[in-house]
Amino acid sequence: MVDDHRIFAESLAAALAAEQDVDVSAAGSGPAALRALERAAGEGRRFDVLLIDADLGTVGPDPAQQAPRPAGPPGPTGPPGHAAHAGHESGGGPGDGVVDGISLVARVRAAHPGVRTVVLAERDDPRRAAGALQAGAGGWVAKDCSLSRLLAVIRGVLRDETHLPPALLTGVLRELTAARKHRTESERLVESLTPREREVLRCMVAGLGRKAVAERLYLSPHTVRTHMQNVLGKLGVHSTLAAVALARRAGVGPADLAGDVVERGGQLA
Repeated sequence: MVDDHRIFAESLAAALAAEQDVDVSAAGSGPAALRALERAAGEGRRFDVLLIDADLGTVGPDPAQQAPRPAGPPGPTGPPGHAAHAGHESGGGPGDGVVDGISLVARVRAAHPGVRTVVLAERDDPRRAAGALQAGAGGWVAKDCSLSRLLAVIRGVLRDETHLPPALLTGVLRELTAARKHRTESERLVESLTPREREVLRCMVAGLGRKAVAERLYLSPHTVRTHMQNVLGKLGVHSTLAAVALARRAGVGPADLAGDVVERGGQLA
């Protein structure tokens, strides 16, 4: 259970733990939850489901989060089919940084693909629910739902089902359709770039400035500037930030900064 409202998180964790097949613990921040997942994996355990607050990280940190959870084990899973759920006993520390709820869904999906996620929301929002599903969430549940409903959703996502409130279905489908349309348009624009321009775009997505791109691709800063201007023009945007956003919609990932140089350009231009 990952929520920066400690009383809510621990109360819900206690209610869920009353179920015979459920072990639960609470985390007060995204980084705390990620650390708990890593520790569990290192100990040969795993968590099955993370319940994540949709508004995680949108308010200031609670100093009480830095105190340990008062009771209960860290929540290892049981035998196959066991519905174990999320987190660890401590909240975020001073150096945690902020990880919002939807971003946490995506990070868990990438680092721990076997862990299902369910987003808990104060209100139904088709756009955010669609974003959660795109990030990899298996369910979207209102915080004012019944405990039996929440348990049904948890057990459903463990069976690889996707759960949404019926009232959200039409809006979420509309959002997903619109997102797909934007993605298709973005993909078409990216395809208009030359191979060199696409490599420059990947460096931009990785957050590299003009000088760093020049060093990486063995080009002069002047040539990189020209490539960047061409990228912005072909994508129909006016800033690097807008180009990066469009690239991400099109599925363009960042250059691998830890690996070898992406492509050698030969002589400095």
